[in-house]
Amino acid sequence: MGRAKVIPPNTLLLPYQARWVKDASRLKLAVKSRQIGWTWATGYGLVRRKSRKDAALDAWISSRDEIQARLFLEDCKGFANLLQTGARDLGESVIDERGNSAYVLSLANGLRLHSMSSNPDAQAGKRGDRVLDEFALHPDPRKLYAIAYPGITWGVSMEIFSTPRGSNSFFQTLIDEIANGNPKHFSFHKITLEDALNEGFLAKLQKKLPPGDERQDMDEADYFDYVKSGCADEESFNQEYMCIAADDEGAFIEFELIDKCKIKGIGKTGIDDKPENKQKKKGKWVSEWRSADPIGNGSLYIGWDLAKISDLSVLWLAEDVAGRLVTRRVKAMHKMDFSEQYKEVDEYMGMRNVRRMCMDASGMGERPFEEMRAKYGWIVEGVKFTGQAKEAIAYKLRGDMEDAKFLIPDERFVVADLRKMRKIVTAANNIRFEGERDKDGHSDRFWAAALCREAKGSNSDAWADPGDVDELDALDDASYASRSIHPYATGYRRIY
Repeated sequence: MGRAKVIPPNTLLLPYQARWVKDASRLKLAVKSRQIGWTWATGYGLVRRKSRKDAALDAWISSRDEIQARLFLEDCKGFANLLQTGARDLGESVIDERGNSAYVLSLANGLRLHSMSSNPDAQAGKRGDRVLDEFALHPDPRKLYAIAYPGITWGVSMEIFSTPRGSNSFFQTLIDEIANGNPKHFSFHKITLEDALNEGFLAKLQKKLPPGDERQDMDEADYFDYVKSGCADEESFNQEYMCIAADDEGAFIEFELIDKCKIKGIGKTGIDDKPENKQKKKGKWVSEWRSADPIGNGSLYIGWDLAKISDLSVLWLAEDVAGRLVTRRVKAMHKMDFSEQYKEVDEYMGMRNVRRMCMDASGMGERPFEEMRAKYGWIVEGVKFTGQAKEAIAYKLRGDMEDAKFLIPDERFVVADLRKMRKIVTAANNIRFEGERDKDGHSDRFWAAALCREAKGSNSDAWADPGDVDELDALDDASYASRSIHPYATGYRRIY
């Protein structure tokens, strides 16, 4: 079954997994590709090591979220049964007076494996081995390391492994230290997707896949291209699968900001399979994302970045929840006539508690803006994308993300669009914002988010009767770009 060309030895672990498990170093760190069985192999090594009669002290595993913590312990249970260690699953238990909890597996020798989510404070005061799973994805890796490290003083070890998460992350700092003298004396491992394929990963994967799975007909080169084509962009592929940290120096939005603002949701997958579009937009992409939590009673704000021909037209809906804008829906439309886009806008605008929509009124957006203004009145505002206007709304979005006041989807295409945005300083010392154009758009979701943030505005606007102010075309670009916005009040509009 399967067309893999590299056939590994008939052993439980692949060679790169075995090297990691057999490494008995006090400190070891791995930068690795996603989904190559690294956490699974770590679970096996931990159970084998801590089940020995002479093993000392418990083990404490920190995963990026509660689901991963539970899955790690499930893997450990499976290995405990395989090794016949007589382990007992104690379920979720409170582990300290602060109420922190962990999923606990008790081994026959009395030691326990405690698998918990990413709260660094839960590591305090606990002696024993440390496993820091997907370390770079934790909310505060530096603090996690600082609290976890003292716990291995009494003769045990700490294992850190992760995919990269930006060039400015603490995980990348540790990797850079290793390359420049290794002052902490880590044992270092690096496995890219290409490395894993060269050591038999695909053959092992194909044994697990059902007979009809399309990956059964792939060899290693086919599978490599298959994974790459499914990524949101080149930067995402290099970081998630090739162990190349994304450049934070040029990015306007760093991964640190993105990670602390992400929320879970459900993405509706669209396939742009029209013959005339296949060459420009390949495969699957997320056409609509919805938050896991339903829309509540807070005020709703909408951003609409328009496109019709080559880029995406994106609607972004967020709810004001206790002073934070929580994204509820993101709708991406490709090569859709404005008449069809208007139907999607009408659905959003028809929701209860919609206070304002800010939309792109530049170029082809002028006519749709006029039609939306005629239909919905002053609740609709147009933003002309001058350099000053872009700078103003982009910095408002980033400022709110720095304070975790604008929560975004944990969805790869949204993250990719935020990462594409670059702030360019010209020779004349002017600031220009540019987003890389690729098959999935032109940072369209970034601008939709920025427009949504702009729709909420601030709390310092004056108000006037609509008859006392000129129309949009008469507005001064500079004042328009830097205007502050007051919550919408029916029958009035803002003075700029």
